[in-house]
Amino acid sequence: MITGTVAGLRTRLLTAPLPRPWGPDVPEVHVIVVELTTDDGRTGTGFSWTPTIGAAAVQALLDHDIAEFMIGKPAHPAAVWDDLWRHLHEAGGGGITTIAMAGVDLALWDLQARTLGRSVPSLLGVRHTELTGYGSGVNLHYSTEELLDQVRRWLATGYRAIKIKVGSPDLDRDLDRVAAIRELTGPSVKLMLDANQRWDLAAALRAVTALSRFDPYWIEEPVRADDTTSHVELRRRTSVPVAAGENVHHRYRFAELIMAGGIDVVQPNVVRVGGITPFLRIAELTASHGLQLAPHLLADLSAQLSVTLPGPVWVEEVEDTSFEQLGLVTAPTPVVRDGARVRVTDQLGLGLDFA
Repeated sequence: MITGTVAGLRTRLLTAPLPRPWGPDVPEVHVIVVELTTDDGRTGTGFSWTPTIGAAAVQALLDHDIAEFMIGKPAHPAAVWDDLWRHLHEAGGGGITTIAMAGVDLALWDLQARTLGRSVPSLLGVRHTELTGYGSGVNLHYSTEELLDQVRRWLATGYRAIKIKVGSPDLDRDLDRVAAIRELTGPSVKLMLDANQRWDLAAALRAVTALSRFDPYWIEEPVRADDTTSHVELRRRTSVPVAAGENVHHRYRFAELIMAGGIDVVQPNVVRVGGITPFLRIAELTASHGLQLAPHLLADLSAQLSVTLPGPVWVEEVEDTSFEQLGLVTAPTPVVRDGARVRVTDQLGLGLDFA
């Protein structure tokens, strides 16, 4: 095991306008870069991330509470994560706390891999030479023609699986839009639907029953992520697989959803759950219950982990949101897109050179 202790932690905030805003209330995303130094002069770089809400709070937690706690701690993620989570738990078991923790955890993984002259994927053990991506859109605010144009771009890229938003105030609008998309794609393209927690149980039952005629591959976040009872009941009363996890912030909550029988497709966001260390625990839990893993967003990071996992893993590709396209990095990331196929090149650490 590599020795050494943490000697310093610095943060800086990067803000990137979205070329295709995720709605009038989400015009940008934030990355809080976390740079760790050790007592023997080594460095590691990680990041926290949030769209629009909470970036200043995440940075403040890192600067005012986490930085002091980390001084003198072992410079190894496995030796730190649980103690740091316990230390911060009074401020909340998940959310801002785990988002901030991710910056530290990623920096420590980057540090370990760089010290050994390796990439993080090679450190974990690469199992896949390439993965399958799916086209994903934050597009409920698009007109139907704008939505059709987006799907045409995905199909031209080579995607055979796509995801669109549902959850309009008027269910008929959703039905008309999904019908138009299904007519365009034909039956062979997998069609995921994402409601982003917009329904209660009664509305979800009505909507999923009506939408089932279009053969959805899954229905994502049909109800509040916190509402285990509704997840279980919906899954009991519908044949459409239920996906969730982007707004689930720690492994205890994932375990609760899985053990209760409320989920088919598990979608952890690597940053929101606190970094690579807890992500791998959630992935192991998912595999042990025979469920599908489909990490949420951040393909420049999540794909690096997905190539190390057993079984097939989806890569979510939201249009025009790679770190390179957003201008967040100064060099290409290790994640290479070739149509709908995704592969990971071997670079030191996480291979993320932030601007």
